Amino acid sequence: LRQHQDRSQEDQNRPNYGGNKKFRALRLDTGNFAWASEGVTRKTRILDVVYNASNNELVRTKTLVKNCIIQVDSTPFRQWYEAHYGVTAGRKKRNEDKTVEEVKKSNHAQTE
Repeated sequence: LRQHQDRSQEDQNRPNYGGNKKFRALRLDTGNFAWASEGVTRKTRILDVVYNASNNELVRTKTLVKNCIIQVDSTPFRQWYEAHYGVTAGRKKRNEDKTVEEVKKSNHAQTE
């Protein structure tokens, strides 16, 4: 007997010329994204397709293809930034002086 899953492998295979296999992503809502300048990679949610150079129809239907510009949830990166540097990212400073408790920072951030 063959073990049955939600979608079998045959449902994901698509016919293709040249004997190659083409796989179809059924639904993608998360992905592994990198913040290259900080050298950090986190798994996060895909929120929206913002731009596609080839076709505006792909933006309207939110189709993910290679080289499309997407918007991702910044929460995992913000949490890493706050833990690493000890600074709240993405919030505007107010004139109110609040007592700030000492948080462990990386050696690079302790240059004060």
